[in-house]
Amino acid sequence: MPNATAFPPLWERFSVVSINSETDTLQIELRPDPRRVPRCGGCQQPSPAVHEYCTRRIRDLPILGRPVRLRVHLRRLACSGCGRRAEWVSWLGRHARLTRRLAEAVALWCARLPTRHVAELFGLHWGTVRLLERRCLQAQLRALPPAVPRRLVMDEFALYKGHRYASVVLDAETRRVLWIGEGRSREAIRPFFEALGPAGCARIEAVAMDMNTAFDLEVRQHCPHARVVYDLFHVVAKYGREVLDRVRVDEANRLRHDKPARRVIKQARWLLLRNPENLRQPEQQIHLQELLNANQTLMTVYLMKAQLKGLWTAASAWQWRAAWKQWLRNAQESHIPALMLFAKRLSGYWRGILSRVRWPMHTGQLEGINNRIKVIKRMAYGYRDSDFFFMKIKAAFPGNP
Repeated sequence: MPNATAFPPLWERFSVVSINSETDTLQIELRPDPRRVPRCGGCQQPSPAVHEYCTRRIRDLPILGRPVRLRVHLRRLACSGCGRRAEWVSWLGRHARLTRRLAEAVALWCARLPTRHVAELFGLHWGTVRLLERRCLQAQLRALPPAVPRRLVMDEFALYKGHRYASVVLDAETRRVLWIGEGRSREAIRPFFEALGPAGCARIEAVAMDMNTAFDLEVRQHCPHARVVYDLFHVVAKYGREVLDRVRVDEANRLRHDKPARRVIKQARWLLLRNPENLRQPEQQIHLQELLNANQTLMTVYLMKAQLKGLWTAASAWQWRAAWKQWLRNAQESHIPALMLFAKRLSGYWRGILSRVRWPMHTGQLEGINNRIKVIKRMAYGYRDSDFFFMKIKAAFPGNP
């Protein structure tokens, strides 16, 4: 091709010798610029002594939609300090068959598209794309500053079908995902506290979580100064499953001979579980009011749910103590078996509820992150190894500066 050296200077310290554009792929031949002194690939110091020449075929970013393949003539230098080493090339890694530009572009697109789609976009093998993305993720995680958490948020998310879970630990102050591991047992989360070390565990002041006994016991064992804070959302959700649903089903069964009344109660599940402020349609509010007026038991458990939420808004410990005793008393005097059983079970967790007065923490931050984790998982249609999946999650949530 005439005037080949006029090609844009995309390859520093190299000159374009020829360009073959007869096929769909651009074949470009590069030679080192003789006017520049080569540098050693080890110490990057000037090393004019050339031991031998070699040729390497390299992939580069497409140009005008056409794939680019480079035929690069490289030099092996006789460096006085490093011995025989290949020359340093700013746009090419050691032993690499892809330019740095192409590797960075692949990693950038992997954050937005599934691996298979990125491989098709650049014409690369699936394993090559995965390797490039893994290296990029490892570099991002190594560049993060050391974490010094004082408050933590712990939760789990579904990893596979069939009740397979993974546990996540989040820094509540920086929103950085600190650790992820398979399982939700004490043995599963113990490596995090072991990696944190005695000094790091002693620094933890509070940990927000749901009423997971495994998380609770492990935090108390490793972080003696930390206060466990139970999340309102999980407690109310548990109340909805164990009390509201149970009472609704029992009342529907009691009215099995009254088909219309039974149907109204059976279909009122989401109406009872939804917060009153979320009932935006007037007919929903009227329906709820008529339902509660017609059934005293449902009215009781519905009002008790509102009182239960009030425990998380107490201004002081004494105010919380009075509200807590009143709620337990009302639960026992209701003589509703499901409510009484729930109150008995909840009594063992009162310290974690009281801690909310001192530490206004919740797992809402981690719930939002869990939704993003589901998106990452769906983009890949599943991952072949959990470690790679966990690296993607950590890289997606490096925390606020």
